[in-house]
Amino acid sequence: MNVLETFSLKGKVALVTGGAGLYGRQIVAALAEAGAETYIASRGIEALKKVADEERKAGHNVTALKLDLSNEESIQQLNDEIINRSGRIDVLVNNAVTRNACDGWKQPLEEFDKSLHINASSLFKITQLFAEDMKKQRSGSIINIGSMMGMVGIEMANYEGTDMQSNPSPIYFYEKGGMINFSRWAASVLGTYNIRVNCVSPGGFKTPDQPEKFVQQYSARTQLGRMANATDLKGIITFLSSDASAYITGTNIPVDGGYTAK
Repeated sequence: MNVLETFSLKGKVALVTGGAGLYGRQIVAALAEAGAETYIASRGIEALKKVADEERKAGHNVTALKLDLSNEESIQQLNDEIINRSGRIDVLVNNAVTRNACDGWKQPLEEFDKSLHINASSLFKITQLFAEDMKKQRSGSIINIGSMMGMVGIEMANYEGTDMQSNPSPIYFYEKGGMINFSRWAASVLGTYNIRVNCVSPGGFKTPDQPEKFVQQYSARTQLGRMANATDLKGIITFLSSDASAYITGTNIPVDGGYTAK
């Protein structure tokens, strides 16, 4: 097979949790453009339907489905529906995230528990369910979308001279750091079935509402001198989803412009 052909996702079925957000939107586009039959799922079904409509107009096979990651029955129903519709699952991208418990660390335990339930416990459950289907076909790729904040602490200098919060809650750092090692664990137990599990840790995404001073200071902290844009994840997602990465598992790949390498 020609090396470029190994990057094709034609004939593969993919699921992306979330799919309408900053990184989710380009993940969906990457999978669909590479030829995968792509499902996107979250509670925000109306936003996802718009994404699916945009992709179908471009000639891609994208379907929006309902998913409540806080509800185990909803996860099972999604699994059943995709298998009933397509008969298989080749790629699972765990991208959805809740932003509970983001107001510092002086919060009730209940707020941290809500966040952990969706961002950790539900991650375990959806991975386990879809891995069972991948086991039957003895192949699959699971990609967890982490964050460079799961690899480093806070760079306080990025926020100097702005009104942005410079001391966010520890929960995001805790969850994304845990996701990296969960990916290694899952790769260990699923490797015998030829199921690969990897984590991608993006850097900060530039948005119009960010103060210019923050953008300048953050960009100076990276080796490429800029924040992430709307296409920077497409290559790595296509690579890890495809046969081009057939011998890569259990790794965390920062896509952060060199932020964590400094």
